[in-house]
Amino acid sequence: MTTSQPTATAHGSAPQVLPALRKIDYFIGKLAEIPAALLVAVEILILFIGVVARYFFHHPLVWVDELASILFLWLAMLGAVVALHRGEHMRMTAIVNKTGEHWRPMWNFVAVTACLAFLVMILFPAYEYVEEEMVIRTPALDIINAWRVAAILVGTVMMIIISLLRLVSFGNWKLTATGLAIVAVVAGLFHASVPFMQGLGNLNLLIFFVLIVGATILSGMPIAFSFGLATFGYLALSTTMPSLVVLSRMDEGMSQIILLAVPLFIFLGLLIEMTGMAQAMISFLASMLGHVRGGLAYVLVGAMYLVSGISGSKTADMAAIAPILFPEMKKRGAKQGELVALLSATGAQTETIPPSIVLITIGSVTGVSISALFTGGMLPGVVLAITLCVVVWARSRHEDLSHVQRTPLAQILRIGATAVPALALPFFIRFAVVEGIATATEVSTLGVAYAIVVGLLIYRRFDTRRLMPILIETAALSGAILMIIGTATAMAWALTQSGFSHSLATMMSTLPGGRAMFIAVSIAVFIVLGSVLEGIPAIVLFGPLLFPIAKQVGVHEVQYAMIVILSMGMGLFAPPFGVGYYGACAISKIHPDEGIRPIIGYMIALFIGIVVVAMVPWISIGFL
Repeated sequence: MTTSQPTATAHGSAPQVLPALRKIDYFIGKLAEIPAALLVAVEILILFIGVVARYFFHHPLVWVDELASILFLWLAMLGAVVALHRGEHMRMTAIVNKTGEHWRPMWNFVAVTACLAFLVMILFPAYEYVEEEMVIRTPALDIINAWRVAAILVGTVMMIIISLLRLVSFGNWKLTATGLAIVAVVAGLFHASVPFMQGLGNLNLLIFFVLIVGATILSGMPIAFSFGLATFGYLALSTTMPSLVVLSRMDEGMSQIILLAVPLFIFLGLLIEMTGMAQAMISFLASMLGHVRGGLAYVLVGAMYLVSGISGSKTADMAAIAPILFPEMKKRGAKQGELVALLSATGAQTETIPPSIVLITIGSVTGVSISALFTGGMLPGVVLAITLCVVVWARSRHEDLSHVQRTPLAQILRIGATAVPALALPFFIRFAVVEGIATATEVSTLGVAYAIVVGLLIYRRFDTRRLMPILIETAALSGAILMIIGTATAMAWALTQSGFSHSLATMMSTLPGGRAMFIAVSIAVFIVLGSVLEGIPAIVLFGPLLFPIAKQVGVHEVQYAMIVILSMGMGLFAPPFGVGYYGACAISKIHPDEGIRPIIGYMIALFIGIVVVAMVPWISIGFL
């Protein structure tokens, strides 16, 4: 399985096409990357100006949120284009990778063709959607809303071109023609079966949302496009609803202003690594604990907790910490499998640490207060950290530290003084949200400004040459995430309209055992969903359905959010399907096979921690 990592490839290697086509491919890539990167920077600037005007000058700028929302949809779609061009859309490749070198190109071809099929299907509805929005004007700026939704049409056209170039890149015209013919035949069969399918009723849910989604995801198709293809097919072939509704629901899912926090916190996470803030924190922790058995493992657990409070992105967290700690841990005799296992486990442990992107997502789709989630997410992470540290202690009792010298107190204090500006950032972010200085969306801009000042004036590590690559990486990862949220929102709407949500609510609310059984089933379900669908798609799809039931059976919404997120995180980082585990392997450059056995103990510890959080509501809601 691969994730939105730079090392992942969604459609194979870089295209080996004719020189003219290669130039087109390069041009399309730059045409998406540069505007997307600039949009990230502009969004940061706009929101920062809004915070300053409102809080410091007491003069709110009413147009800020509107302009940010207009640009955000363009950022989401251009980011999705960049992710497709760079091969960074989230996809599951565990099955495909086992088919061998001979069959893997065929599966990659199928994935490209399926993506192309979805994009072609939504092309005309996207044009209709732009036409429909021509008559709507925005309230503050008085701009025709078609300028905003045109982002979907432009992004779709660019992704179609990229997909066609990928098909040509396989270099086998017979394979290309065969694949396109198969897609055409399958599409024709589905179209011819419309009268039959419309008579199947809710059995179509099984066909489209279980069989088709399952088959396309297992074949290596990016998850976002899999969701979109199944939803479009369901509405077009088995209902009388207009296909335009898919575009409107995708727009609704990707345009929520709270989700603007996703790219901003991703950028902040990459920025703290570049400015040396992450290294300062880790060095301070290592100076205090480096001389004890398992000391650097404890540092890893603590560093992931602290850095998660800054970046909100697990990818950024792991990328900032692993290169700093792993070389010294290897010198002390730590096995590679143990390192990647612990890194993965800490990734799951810190899913609730604010400002986690998952917290922001679950708040946006369920209506739970983001501030309450930020407050409630602190202690559950501590509980899981304790369970992981117990495993570290058990495994490091016989570690040989005869060659390790204890850091003198004076040096610890000196390193600690250097780390104070970095250590202050997580507290600054939480203080700004809790005190109402900035919203969960805006607060990241204050963090970015803080990191820039600290990087320039204190740590003197601010490489302007890395800014553009970081902005592009932010746009690509954000586009991959937001595309999933958009198509998953459309799928969730289709499930709701079919009556599935009512049936699910009835089944879950009538489980024997009441509250305890509901929580137990939720833990099991989200561990599986986190492993198969990854965290954000699972939450967008099932969060709105299950949270009202949780409230009905007496589970506080914040506690239920912690249970759901931690369970999902455990599945996300648990092999063999957990995509987060393979991301940790890619970052640490360790083969996945080496971590399979060591991670079992950590997964058991995480499960015990989740059970404790589920049994003791105070851990999640005690400080609300």
